Amino acid sequence: MSRVIIIGCGGVSKVAIHKCCQLDDVFTDLCIASRTVSKCDDVKKELEGKTKTNITTKQIDANDFDALVKLFNEFKPEIVMNLGMPYQNLIIMDACLEYGCHYLDTACYEPEDVNEPVWRARYEKRVKEKNFTAYFDYSYQWEYRKKFEEKGLIALLGCGFDPGVTQAYVAYAKKHEFDRIDTLDILDCNGGDHGYPFATNFNPEINLREVSSDGAYYENGKWIKVPAMSIKREYNFDGVGMKDMYLLHHEEIESIALNYPEIKRIRFYMTFGESYLRHMNCLENVGLLSTKAIDYKGTKIVPIQFLKELLPDPSTLGPRTHGKTNIGCIFTGVKNGKEKKYYIYNMCDHQESYHEVGSQAVSYTTGVPAMCGALMILKGYWNTPGAKTVEEFNPDPFIEALDKYGLPKTESYDPIMVD
Repeated sequence: MSRVIIIGCGGVSKVAIHKCCQLDDVFTDLCIASRTVSKCDDVKKELEGKTKTNITTKQIDANDFDALVKLFNEFKPEIVMNLGMPYQNLIIMDACLEYGCHYLDTACYEPEDVNEPVWRARYEKRVKEKNFTAYFDYSYQWEYRKKFEEKGLIALLGCGFDPGVTQAYVAYAKKHEFDRIDTLDILDCNGGDHGYPFATNFNPEINLREVSSDGAYYENGKWIKVPAMSIKREYNFDGVGMKDMYLLHHEEIESIALNYPEIKRIRFYMTFGESYLRHMNCLENVGLLSTKAIDYKGTKIVPIQFLKELLPDPSTLGPRTHGKTNIGCIFTGVKNGKEKKYYIYNMCDHQESYHEVGSQAVSYTTGVPAMCGALMILKGYWNTPGAKTVEEFNPDPFIEALDKYGLPKTESYDPIMVD
């Protein structure tokens, strides 16, 4: 019997809410809180008569610390699942500490304003010292480790698919398949087609900031920076077929490199079609991907936030998206003195996801792990306090839950390698 607050009511949140309500013997009381409470009310109405979970809704501004603490004191959650924007991660973590409950998110902190002077000074220092140029990084949330440890609480960071499941796959591979892991390639393929000339499959603002930034990989203890979309490979994905994929920087590289220093090289690839890239390059060239506010007829607007309002809402893509996703990890390493290859991945069908929970597979592959991560904490499978990423916990019960609740693994011992 657990009381849980979910902050945010976009595509990922809707999946997590549906999945929590399927486990109504665990998630007995659920509060959905969002800036737009009507979205919460709509989801509650969808689930009426389909679950024993007691659902309440609440309007909340996740930037308002006092309002968050007031809500937590009123509802008394055991865990808060932050499934909104990563801009609010730190303030929600602060509120969880103030009240005294566990915390979970699906993406690491990044600032909304990347030109804010204090943050920018720290960022420039990190770039100079580490050649690490991503706007998102775990250092801010890792600074909360001791605070959560002292209160006996868990802050589970980045518990989606990538990050999240990919890190569990690393822990699983090391526990069951390797004595030593030498290389890791994380491959994220979305083979879905939604029919629009251009749309993003998750929050456009976060997606486009990530994709248009410099790429990076980790090799022999150092970050190697490369221009955005400058490294391209082709790969034949099970269930999808041959796709172009591009090297990006992604947050789990940072935590995996820290927790598995034996790994000599870690790379992350994501698939993109030519139409997507042409549209993105055009938007970037005319300044619509900028995060810096401009003056428009006396009103300050942020171009990328304006663009977000023009693009299709990712939560509405479910009915029209067909095809599959394929996300996983390819390893090389050593077991019992012999060199070995291993590939562990999941395939998820967009239409099957939509028919189950009303959302497409990109939201599904993030929302299901978020529910499973909360389940690990509420059931006591993961009980070590602190601000931690997924690979720091025992992967077995988590992967068993994924297998059971919609994201089963597939394994290969002779995969095609990425050159």
